[in-house]
Amino acid sequence: MKRRFSDCSSCGKLMLLVGVLVAMPLLVLFFYPDDRIYAWSFAVPSLGSVLLGTIICLIGRRDADSGFEWQSSMQRSSLTVLFAWIWGILVGAIPFIISGQLTVLQALFESVSGWTTTGLSVMDVAVTPHIFLFHRSFMQFCGGLGFVMMMVMLVLGKQSMNLYNAEGHPDKLMPNLKKTAQTIFVMYNSFLVVGIAAYRFAGMKLFDSVLHTMCALSTGGFSTRLNSIGEYNSLAIEIITIILMLIGTTNFAVLLLFTKRKWRQVARVSEVGFMFLLLAIFVPLTAVSLSAGLGMNIGESFRRASFDVVSALSTTGYSTMSYMSWPPFAIGVLILMMLIGGGIGSTAGGIKMSRVYIMLRLALLNIRKRLSPSRKIETPYYVKAQGKTPIDDSLASDTTGFVVCYLGLFIVGALLTTITAGCSLTEGMFEFASALGTVGLSIGLTGPTTGAGTLIIEMFGMMLGRLEIFIILIGIYSGISIIRQHIKTGTSREEI
Repeated sequence: MKRRFSDCSSCGKLMLLVGVLVAMPLLVLFFYPDDRIYAWSFAVPSLGSVLLGTIICLIGRRDADSGFEWQSSMQRSSLTVLFAWIWGILVGAIPFIISGQLTVLQALFESVSGWTTTGLSVMDVAVTPHIFLFHRSFMQFCGGLGFVMMMVMLVLGKQSMNLYNAEGHPDKLMPNLKKTAQTIFVMYNSFLVVGIAAYRFAGMKLFDSVLHTMCALSTGGFSTRLNSIGEYNSLAIEIITIILMLIGTTNFAVLLLFTKRKWRQVARVSEVGFMFLLLAIFVPLTAVSLSAGLGMNIGESFRRASFDVVSALSTTGYSTMSYMSWPPFAIGVLILMMLIGGGIGSTAGGIKMSRVYIMLRLALLNIRKRLSPSRKIETPYYVKAQGKTPIDDSLASDTTGFVVCYLGLFIVGALLTTITAGCSLTEGMFEFASALGTVGLSIGLTGPTTGAGTLIIEMFGMMLGRLEIFIILIGIYSGISIIRQHIKTGTSREEI
């Protein structure tokens, strides 16, 4: 049965939220007054978004009983979420354009990379004003939570739960949705304070500490240094960054157990065990490859491998060195880690470790059935923060469908990248895996001189990766449905 809804109010609230977030970099002017010349670059889009959001909220209240017919709440929610992200990207890009920092396409790319917590960049951070460095990092910090998460924390609407699920948040940490959002917000900001303090203790400047912590927790990867974390050449800073990246890539529900000191429950979670298993296997293999291929001593190779494998698997994108000279095996490991990605329900991108774990469990079960003479039926399961969860036919089907779509997009995107960038297949696979997984590591293809074709392909990859493919497809389908209903309604009125 079809239902009627009006989404003006939700869209208006999200536009108000975007306007407020884009205004936050203006706080930097208290510490760096030389950047006051860029104040209007942020004030104009911020005020414009707030004004339009207010008008749409008022329209939504007045026309609450009108609207389009939807087959399901998922269609409606997906379109609203897609609108929020597109609006956020457009408004987030305007400061770069007004100030002349970037071209229109580059500004859109930087904004997409920021909100999706990817970290690929076309800016020269060595000459970028502080206010824009903060803007980039703050977009990543907020993008890690998501627009709907922040809106739910501030104001709870009738459709909040549907929007919350549509944006890719699978878990409710508390019985009440608003309390769930607030709990995540408190944890997220508590880790932010701890991370800033740790970086300061390790000798990093306060401004750099704030920005690097925001980006590490959001698994973003934007840095204030041209050579990322490697420019500091500090083991202490690298260890702190590894810890923050692991926190950022861990499911919020697991982090809640961790903060409550429920160590045994954390240790039982399948995704946590699988993450450390992957690191235990691929860090040593990468270290041996670097030692043999680049002539590093074993200690240095383990240091480099540990940081960069964690960075790839967590989909953060910080690096300690250039990958242009890395051996093919080590590059292959990073591509694999970027494809697998972080924890589901975290700030990370990629296929997600839970889905890969489920696929492997199903594959092993299938092999065992073929080898076993008995006809015993097994029901596989995996352990979430909430407890054991059976891997039933529905979950297996959903997981398989997502993984197949993801890998199909990866192959197409990698091939297109080789055409637009004129690079090798390995380079195309690396760069697009980074974009689709919202990682931010680059093999050297993405930068200030990157061509329009490559930037556009990577932008599509980043959006599809952050919103997990189906939300975008359903949102586009829903948008087309609105247009069709509009045309149908107009035609009917003309006939009357």
